[in-house]
Amino acid sequence: MRLFPIVLLIAAAILSGCVMTPPPGAVGGRPSPATNTRAAQAVARLVEVASRMEPQIESECRARTTGRNCDYRLVIDDRLDEPPNAFQTEDRAGRPVIGVTLAMLAEVRNSDELAFVFGHEAAHHIAGHIVSRQRDAAIGAVFLGRAAQAQGADARAVRQAQQLGAELGSRLYSKDYELEADRLGTIITWNAGYDPLKGAAFFLRLPDPKAVLLGTHPPNQLRFDVVRETVAELRRKGR
Repeated sequence: MRLFPIVLLIAAAILSGCVMTPPPGAVGGRPSPATNTRAAQAVARLVEVASRMEPQIESECRARTTGRNCDYRLVIDDRLDEPPNAFQTEDRAGRPVIGVTLAMLAEVRNSDELAFVFGHEAAHHIAGHIVSRQRDAAIGAVFLGRAAQAQGADARAVRQAQQLGAELGSRLYSKDYELEADRLGTIITWNAGYDPLKGAAFFLRLPDPKAVLLGTHPPNQLRFDVVRETVAELRRKGR
């Protein structure tokens, strides 16, 4: 997980953003001392958390997978109009990538929350969720595409059915994957010495997706309960 060259970019992006859009208290288009302090604190928090989480993330990846790339890369989305978000993907070489937006770095209130975000996103790669969702989408596309063909649909309608099937298929087990990542992310966060319960408090500030059929994320309280149950299990095991 390469971090320090990116940290310099983060600091520049945060400060330049303040110059472009002065926050309350800024004078003459320049960031206020309070803004500079918050930016410096965000960078320091990122360095500290990433340095502690990296060995735990990569160790867990190697222990739970075989032949999978466990050399994580941290990416910062420095677009100022992006909302608080974190994501996991892979580059062309199959290297796992954890991405966070500047708004996410500003939104987290403590190191425990940032650590849990990293742990959760890292868990998606370890559990193979990208491949699983691609498989789910392919199955959905084939199923609805064949159903449309059986009804005598033309080529355009079949393609539309396949696209719809892929979307529905990718969502079918999405909530299960999120809960699995919450559980494994809790273990990684715990092993790195952070408090997953404090980290998962971030959920309780998010808009609640509730129990929506074929939604991408489970209700926030359910996710928090999974973290709480996992922490209780870790305590019982004396870890």
